[in-house]
Amino acid sequence: MTSPSPILVTGGTGTLGSHVLPLLRAAGHEVGVLSRSDRPAADGIEYVTGDLLKDEGIEAAVAGTETVLHLAGGQKGDDEATRALVRAAQASGVRHLIHISVIGADRVPLAWLRTKLESERAVAGSGIGWTILRAAQFHDLTLTMVEKMARLPVLPAPGGLRLQPVESREVAARLVELALGEPAGRVPDMAGPKLYDIPALVRPYLELRGRRPRPRLRIRIPGKAGRAYRAGENLTLEGAEFGKRTWEEFLAERLGREQSGSVRHA
Repeated sequence: MTSPSPILVTGGTGTLGSHVLPLLRAAGHEVGVLSRSDRPAADGIEYVTGDLLKDEGIEAAVAGTETVLHLAGGQKGDDEATRALVRAAQASGVRHLIHISVIGADRVPLAWLRTKLESERAVAGSGIGWTILRAAQFHDLTLTMVEKMARLPVLPAPGGLRLQPVESREVAARLVELALGEPAGRVPDMAGPKLYDIPALVRPYLELRGRRPRPRLRIRIPGKAGRAYRAGENLTLEGAEFGKRTWEEFLAERLGREQSGSVRHA
């Protein structure tokens, strides 16, 4: 009986990667992680030094790997980084490239989303078997945004802006399922089970922190991006795979409370 082929993960040290790696190990795979800095092997995971943006060390990292799970991403340069990974994967005979992207990458006219779309195009046009999953904003990133807003004396409330945050652990489980399967092309988006405007995201956070609600300052997102958000172009309301864990449940665990409504306004 042959052992499962090794899998290379980019972005393995990030939020999503921290959930993906143990799942891959539990499935019996050897796992390598592309890292910009030298790191010792740990928990059965090998760290391979390379830099996607500088196009350094990538071919050596993918050598002998049949499956690459591309989780690395940022606000700038995703398209160039992905193209560098694709070139190395093509040269090394990778047979399955799985990529995580963002819902609305082709519909919301923002610069960082354009790089996500160009990354998708690089993967889809690579000639390698590919799978792309678009996901909504993770609960973890939503919390970072909410914490910053909660420090303000007034709460910005962009009219028409809605989010459907999703649990990163659920996205990780879906990605591992896809990585262990055959190339599937563009699969259904993955989003959270509920829609929220900004005040609805901030309200349970303030309650759990025992803080008073903030007065709202209604604002309008200008330009084409504003129109896209008001039209819900950053959302997937039909045909998606919806996670089970709500924002309130995430907060209750993260903030150490059993129920999001257990603390009254101070």
